[in-house]
Amino acid sequence: MARLKPISHDDQLALVDHLDELRFRVVVALAAFGTALALCFWQNHRLLEIVNAPLNGKQPITLGVAEAFSTTLTISAYAAIALSLPVILWQLYAFVLPAFAPNERKVAKPMMLLIPFLFIAGALFGYYVVVPSALHFLLNFNASEFNLQIRAKEYYGFFAQTVIACGIVFQVPVGVLAATRLGIVSPEKLRKHRRHAIVGAAVIAMLLPGVDPVSMLIETVPLIVLYELSIILASVFGGKPAPDLADGAAGA
Repeated sequence: MARLKPISHDDQLALVDHLDELRFRVVVALAAFGTALALCFWQNHRLLEIVNAPLNGKQPITLGVAEAFSTTLTISAYAAIALSLPVILWQLYAFVLPAFAPNERKVAKPMMLLIPFLFIAGALFGYYVVVPSALHFLLNFNASEFNLQIRAKEYYGFFAQTVIACGIVFQVPVGVLAATRLGIVSPEKLRKHRRHAIVGAAVIAMLLPGVDPVSMLIETVPLIVLYELSIILASVFGGKPAPDLADGAAGA
């Protein structure tokens, strides 16, 4: 498959050209995911050690003949998505970027570059803070009344959903800053509706994976902190971008 040439905002492309570019981007994203999946499955023992670490020595059990294989493949796929996410996001960014006007690119480019870093920060927060705290509460709740066995499939699903959800939650500054840069909201409005944001943060935390109040409270705190950080970023960097000189000259 031939490498695509860069496309500018003013280029006029036929539908076939857009489909060729989309196919190229999808193939590159799938190749990145496939490579990451092969790497993660090759190192699945090390990967499972990392995922099982919050259990503090407890070993998950499997109940089916093929469950050990399917569960290992599933957790490898989750890890592969995390590893290939920067490449996937870059291909998405490269595909949609030509549709933005030059002044709109000044908004989109920093946002796209910030997304992977915030996702990684959120995933690490979920791994080191949310998951251990939730497990400590859930595994010790009425422990004397139950013969507790941890099923691998359910635990890995809970683990992956919690970590990914934390990564997504940490995108709040990107959304708020983008809305501010585009003139949809202002820092003043964000400050004015702070109380509503706190209630919204609690509701979002309640809807996130995890059924215990401990993880809900832990997930609510960073949401509020991220909202306050968004206000600061919006105040510093959130001014609506000035139109290009060429646009100004055209309107004169």
